[in-house]
Amino acid sequence: MKKAIVVCCAFVLLGCLAKAQVTVTLDYYFNHETHKNAAGQPERFHYLWEDKSQTGFSILGDEFIKQGMGLKSLEEAPTLANLRSSNIYIIVDPDSKKENAAPNYMSASDVVAISTWVKKGGVLLMLANDSANVELPHFNTLAAQFGMHFNDDIQNHVIDDAHFEDGAVITAGNPVFSTAKKVFLKDVCSIGLSGKATPVLTNKAGAVIIAKTQYGKGFVLAVGDPWLYNEYVNGRLPAGFGNDKAAADIVAYLIKQVKR
Repeated sequence: MKKAIVVCCAFVLLGCLAKAQVTVTLDYYFNHETHKNAAGQPERFHYLWEDKSQTGFSILGDEFIKQGMGLKSLEEAPTLANLRSSNIYIIVDPDSKKENAAPNYMSASDVVAISTWVKKGGVLLMLANDSANVELPHFNTLAAQFGMHFNDDIQNHVIDDAHFEDGAVITAGNPVFSTAKKVFLKDVCSIGLSGKATPVLTNKAGAVIIAKTQYGKGFVLAVGDPWLYNEYVNGRLPAGFGNDKAAADIVAYLIKQVKR
């Protein structure tokens, strides 16, 4: 009996450790925007875990934590060494010179490091943007490794808050979205696919705006927009939109790919 209890406890402990070791790392290197704060000093903002304003990812980060994950950020260029402790890696809206006077473009060595990490079992989430607000040519050198291409276009253009329905996409019945029935994606770029890459979500015009692929032992999910930042998951959308539910669905889906 004592031996059985010890074995049972060991399995429980291993399960807890495995869950605790799942880490989500958000890139702070390719996306490194600053603005002046109230004191006139430059300050990081836009798509940060710790940013609780409309532009931040604090709500998405809270959802990862809620589902048992740990959060990290990466201020340096990705390498196999500094990605080793990460299970999920998120790259969002890489800087152009419009957003950063000295942007860190995706290099050939970055592509090798990231794709090798994915091949070994990493889960990569790539979040682009419409081409006026993101650096696509270098980012696409990474996307190309996975049979994807972020197109130089704008889908789901929304003029103002009186036209939310122009950004509406139905997700009911989609296997990735277990709870969200309709989501809001505004001014996104479409995604071209080749090889093993497949669509996850298309808009009313039939353009692919979310795509996925297996790559070696790993997995890649791509979205044509930063999408799940605080502005669109904080409850300000009209009734019927489920971006908050979509955030929980996407987090659960990515975790499932890690466990797989």
